[in-house]
Amino acid sequence: TPGPTPTPGVTPTPGPTPGASNGKIAFRSFRDGNAEIYVMDANGMNQSRLTTNPADDSSPAWSPDGTKIAFSSSRDTGLSRIYVMDADGTNPVRLTNPSIGADFNPAWSPDGTKIAFDSNRDSASPEIYVMDAIPDSNPIRLTNNSSSDSAPVWSPDGTKIAFTSSRDGDSEIFVMASNGSSQDNLTNNTLFDSTPTWSPDGTKIAFYSSGGSLGSEEIFVIGVGGTGLTNLTNAPATDERNPAWSPDGTKILYNDRTTNREIYVMDANGMNRTNLTNNSVDDTEPDWQRLATGPTPTPVPTPGGGCFVPPASLANWYPGQGNSN
Repeated sequence: TPGPTPTPGVTPTPGPTPGASNGKIAFRSFRDGNAEIYVMDANGMNQSRLTTNPADDSSPAWSPDGTKIAFSSSRDTGLSRIYVMDADGTNPVRLTNPSIGADFNPAWSPDGTKIAFDSNRDSASPEIYVMDAIPDSNPIRLTNNSSSDSAPVWSPDGTKIAFTSSRDGDSEIFVMASNGSSQDNLTNNTLFDSTPTWSPDGTKIAFYSSGGSLGSEEIFVIGVGGTGLTNLTNAPATDERNPAWSPDGTKILYNDRTTNREIYVMDANGMNRTNLTNNSVDDTEPDWQRLATGPTPTPVPTPGGGCFVPPASLANWYPGQGNSN
């Protein structure tokens, strides 16, 4: 079944979401020889390294209160596990340690008590799990099928989880209830759709898709009901991936690839694109710190129905590889 047709034209720039402001940006970089977690100011200044070890550190995710960063790392076991560290990179704590398999792509629940992630601990392909945000919690498996389900992200009201799945033959954005029920295909087309991220007001999901002209990968946005599909970047000469909404809802971070991947920011309607990083290696997987500025607004409820899709075979899958190249 064909998916919705992208809406032409430019939409107005959304106003800021009350109760939140934009803090620092965490991201993954290879600039020092391997994948490490870095942070920078919202304007790209003061880029500094948080993790320092020979293993790969990937997929940084800010806690809702902005004081911690969850990430995946192979530092202790040689296989990727979920960790949490303080915002300055100190006090890293390993949260998962399955007897087999690897864990990737942590995502905090809006109240900060749980972390969703994907893992191939129980199957050949990754599935979605949820655990308490403490060490040695007992994760609960939410998806169970023979295809890849990966890169979960919570809706702002905590009732839904969006993720990427290949269960229908190609990569699509799915949405399910936070307990794993009611799993629905949101994008439903023949293209490659991946890496969803919810708008702070809960009404839209941004993701990247191969639906650009000439088959380029572009950043799209769609309403949570599956309508209003819009191509935000529309840059057929390059590929854009890994969108991440700003906490105030006015900006979207993403990766742009010409010769290598760099981090850009644009208005939430696709205008005013600015390059934040610029070096000879990949800078990827941006995530924006939320700084509270007042009472948090009640998100708009998400009716019915962002994200990394690992390859069908996990033989060459290491932390973050699939969602940034």
